[in-house]
Amino acid sequence: MIEVTGNEKFDEQEEFYASLKTNLERNHNFPEDYLYKFIILNNQEKLTEIYKVFDDTKNTFSTRESSNGKYISCTINCFVLDADQVIRHYKEVAKIEGVIML
Repeated sequence: MIEVTGNEKFDEQEEFYASLKTNLERNHNFPEDYLYKFIILNNQEKLTEIYKVFDDTKNTFSTRESSNGKYISCTINCFVLDADQVIRHYKEVAKIEGVIML
């Protein structure tokens, strides 16, 4: 797992996103629907922050609480134009503390 905060990890972070872009372009036919999945502590404010990242897109959201109610999984099916747009969304969500990106 790459820590997405802190200047000391910048090179690794950029390498990660460069590799992700290559894989996205190799395995997807953009424009298309892309599925994002995130896990957060059961916190409506954090969920709202995630929703705001996708305000500018055509999307559908679904959420599900864990069996003990401690976590929420959030699935977003979003129409994206290209790999760069996918990565922009991931980078914006990465700024939200406590989000696990799958």
